[in-house]
Amino acid sequence: MSRFVGFEPVWDGESILLILGSFPSVKSREEGFYYGNPRNRFWGMLFGFFGEDVPAEIEKKREFLHRRRIALWDVYASCEVVGSSDASIREGETADLPRILSASKVQRVFCNGSKAYEGLSLRFPELLPIARRLPSTSPANPRYREEVWHAALFEVFPEERKGRNA
Repeated sequence: MSRFVGFEPVWDGESILLILGSFPSVKSREEGFYYGNPRNRFWGMLFGFFGEDVPAEIEKKREFLHRRRIALWDVYASCEVVGSSDASIREGETADLPRILSASKVQRVFCNGSKAYEGLSLRFPELLPIARRLPSTSPANPRYREEVWHAALFEVFPEERKGRNA
């Protein structure tokens, strides 16, 4: 089993939502940015919610996150992991979530899948009142439902309901 280091968070002082994954997949680590597997539904779901097309460039994804006031990170800053398997994560070093939470306007935390929620629950139980576990956007998750993510996003961004039949 190999040990890997994850990515730095994407955030700023205006972030109101923190989306947490568990740890970057092999494809993400190869690409050097979050949700790098083209089969992962994350970017399509998120850009689609705001009615925007997904850009190929990492820098445009970063700009989008800042513009939409979304912070993005993983629960584990480093860990031992086999391939992309969340089930194989061991010896996880937890990310410094208080660093972001104390210097931003984050009001809600969305966990992308059970492993992210489990890590948050174990290391930061005080955040559970503002946290929500959502179905993993991983292509390996057959129970993914985009409408669940969109309903949660409407809670944070109610202004996006204008002009929609939501």
